[in-house]
Amino acid sequence: MKIQKALGFLAVTLLLAGCGHFGKSDPDAGDWPRYARDLAGTRYSPLKDINRQNVSSLAPAWSFRVRPKGGGALVSSATPIVIDGVLFLPIGNAVVALEAHTGVEIWRHKVTNGLARRTVSYWPGDGDYEARIFYSNGAAIVALNAETGKIDETFGEKGAVELKVPYNAPPTVYKNVLIAGANTAEMQRGDPGDTRAFDARTGDKLWEFHTVPRPGEPGHETWLDEGWKDRSGTNVWVWYMTVDEENGMLYMPVGGPSANYYGGDRPGANLFGNSVVAVDAQTGALKWYFQTIHHDLWDWDLPPPPVLVDIKVEGKEIPALAETGKNGLMYILNRETGEPVFGVEEKAVVAADVPGEWYSPTQPFPVKPPQLSRGHWTPDDVVTADDTNEDHVAACHALLDSYGGAFFNAGSFTPFFLHEEGKPVKASINMPHNGGSNWGGSAADPNTGYVFVNTSEGGSIGWIEKRKAGGDYGRGTQDSTQLYDRGSLSGPGAYSSFSASFEDEKGQKVTLPCIKPPWGRLFAIDANTGEIAWETRLGVSEALPEDKQDTGTLNTFGGPIVTAGGLVFIGATNDHQFRAFDVETGEELWSAELDYHAQAVPITYRGEDGRQYVAVMAANFGATPRGPDGRPLNNESLVVFALPD
Repeated sequence: MKIQKALGFLAVTLLLAGCGHFGKSDPDAGDWPRYARDLAGTRYSPLKDINRQNVSSLAPAWSFRVRPKGGGALVSSATPIVIDGVLFLPIGNAVVALEAHTGVEIWRHKVTNGLARRTVSYWPGDGDYEARIFYSNGAAIVALNAETGKIDETFGEKGAVELKVPYNAPPTVYKNVLIAGANTAEMQRGDPGDTRAFDARTGDKLWEFHTVPRPGEPGHETWLDEGWKDRSGTNVWVWYMTVDEENGMLYMPVGGPSANYYGGDRPGANLFGNSVVAVDAQTGALKWYFQTIHHDLWDWDLPPPPVLVDIKVEGKEIPALAETGKNGLMYILNRETGEPVFGVEEKAVVAADVPGEWYSPTQPFPVKPPQLSRGHWTPDDVVTADDTNEDHVAACHALLDSYGGAFFNAGSFTPFFLHEEGKPVKASINMPHNGGSNWGGSAADPNTGYVFVNTSEGGSIGWIEKRKAGGDYGRGTQDSTQLYDRGSLSGPGAYSSFSASFEDEKGQKVTLPCIKPPWGRLFAIDANTGEIAWETRLGVSEALPEDKQDTGTLNTFGGPIVTAGGLVFIGATNDHQFRAFDVETGEELWSAELDYHAQAVPITYRGEDGRQYVAVMAANFGATPRGPDGRPLNNESLVVFALPD
């Protein structure tokens, strides 16, 4: 069987070369063996068959439709991996192995007791254990034999390790260590968001890192009035982490503590919330940390892990990392020490008036790069008819007028004020709303030190109110005992953005932001200088007249990859387009229109036939389309491109 020969040879090669076991493991040039391709998270491929000169000829090669093949749900943001010509993909209620050059199915494993989402992990095995594919169904890490797709019962208990706290993603694999984050509820009290590590051979637990420090642990002093007790959130919820293979450090992007918008019961800066935390990947011992937000009140946790890149600053080589978040700030740090490369300033920020709330007097702002999403707003930022159309402008002003004709804004970290029934409205607009850089994260070119990242724009509007019985304040929070939460004229919850709707010529509802474009951008940051090398608008608004469509669009879901062919590939937008940009200039060189949105991180690899391929999952993030019989239509496909033969 082809896969047996391929994977067996690869496991031996990796063992002898030290890949995945000793020293630094550079993936085979034609492989994409993990979510971000390498442990550094660069998403950089050395392949250059597809390049700036010929990318315009890129065409569909094959596709794999998920649902007709027995897939499930929630796989729309999945990213496959490829090892030696075999592509592995989670499709909800199954994991499949496909020929990477044809899409022909090799094996299929049925997932039980949950769903396999986002991606899978590969471990090459050793002298005693065969190569494995790991996935999580949320409740457990499951090991499959990479050749057959059968459960490998030599791992854990009959092939699985139970996770007492769920993690809806496969583990990060480093040498013989599996590292798992946590998916916690958004209640202030509940399961801890601790990071855990297991032996990739046996499933034995190796270590656990307390993301909310306990008495006697570093950072415990940042939790006042015993706010640390039973604290939930403060978790790594994203589906991969990064590792420096030379120093053995694991970099964890720890999210904010629960509850998201009220912290009166957790006074203090709340380490290790909203922090990049570096630990020894083998032991979990703390090395250093850097907190990007003190006492988060905006749900601005760190969705992506940092990307690792070596840079040269004033002639000095620095092992660096770049971390971005939902507020559009990028922190470039020395990854060995956590020290900012270009400096960070603690700037005073405004406090609001919610009873019992603890407001940090300052927040950390990097000196460089500049903020990649707008943080300030004034009434002059409202769209005009030159930007969109008269109907949209009128709807935006009507929304603004409903809040008294103005929003409070003091730049990034604008707080939300208390609103009481019957009292005048004082609503804030905090920017960006669900924007900045989300879980799509960054890519980096190790040859130039350029970091590529997509960002979105928008404004979150509203206030803080006393929680109302039965109000929908967010996922799984109906039983929360917290006193206050977000609200707006639309009702309970943090759902209101400064956006408004109009009907297009076909009578269809179109909703667009009420701030002036651009609404989405792709950046290249020169990490050697901290400066923006180039930026370009990302996405078009097709509901607008052709001469106004170049607005950039929200691109919250998905991120870029970069290749030695001088290309940045990215989907992420909500306009059905998958694009390639010139790595040096930001010029758009190619695009393909898909049936659905390419809101996932793409990959590129070499197939068994020797050709380079580019693949991305495309899905409909809106309501599930249905046929005349009422049955759901397929709306998820892996779409694969190549140059013509």
